[in-house]
Amino acid sequence: MQTLQRVLDGKRVCVLTGAGISTESGIPDYRGPTAPPRKRPPIQHRDFVGEAQTRARYWARSLLGWPKFRDFQPNAAHVALSKWHAVTGVITQNVDRLHHKAAQRDVLELHGALADVLCMNCGMREARDELQLKLEHANPHALEWQHSLLPDGDADIPDSVVNGFHVPPCACGGVLKPDVVFFGDSVPRPRVEAAYALLDAAEVLFVVGSSLTVFSGYRFVLRAKERGMPVAVMNVGPTRADADALVKIEAWAAQSLPQLITSFSPGERVSRSEG
Repeated sequence: MQTLQRVLDGKRVCVLTGAGISTESGIPDYRGPTAPPRKRPPIQHRDFVGEAQTRARYWARSLLGWPKFRDFQPNAAHVALSKWHAVTGVITQNVDRLHHKAAQRDVLELHGALADVLCMNCGMREARDELQLKLEHANPHALEWQHSLLPDGDADIPDSVVNGFHVPPCACGGVLKPDVVFFGDSVPRPRVEAAYALLDAAEVLFVVGSSLTVFSGYRFVLRAKERGMPVAVMNVGPTRADADALVKIEAWAAQSLPQLITSFSPGERVSRSEG
């Protein structure tokens, strides 16, 4: 931990977070050491867009999973990061909005957020809670289904019970989609460029709770290497950046980040404008 402290101390830091920072809030993840066995592959963008049955299956599962997912709260790691003035910004691969709940400044949600819904036809946005009321009204029987929560904020239910599930369309008649980047889709280029700007304003990239298996997150490690910027990693389990990192710490974020951040001397907790 002392080596990590030396790498970060007095530096402007861009933080890249993944599912591992939220597992200690109770949200299951796909790849971590505590991840439950995967019963099905994650939903693919092309399937959601092209198949009405896939959309019905997704929203049926989301109807049950969303209320619990929405109520998860930030843990000590989120709170500690929000108080760390050396952070130029947080790039999160998570869709849980826990950084916002912790009052984090300058958060870029790389993959969007489940709290927002987007019409794929007219571009209208609405809060997920508003759609929840419509889904419950159209499918009151679904509230009685037995289920367990999955990492995507949806629920594990048999496909057989999805038959007849009604998904309300947008007012324009268009298809409603959670405003997240599904597997097989691409992060919008303007969002990637905004994330690069947060990284370029820093002196160190600090990866917290991510295996970086997906390229959309690992690209920031490559960017840091191109710029000669050191990379530090805190994660439980191997990551794609282990060979790239100047220092790698095996630790749970909620247990270790608060202690790490408070170890920095007050004079070295610089803001972007001061650095």
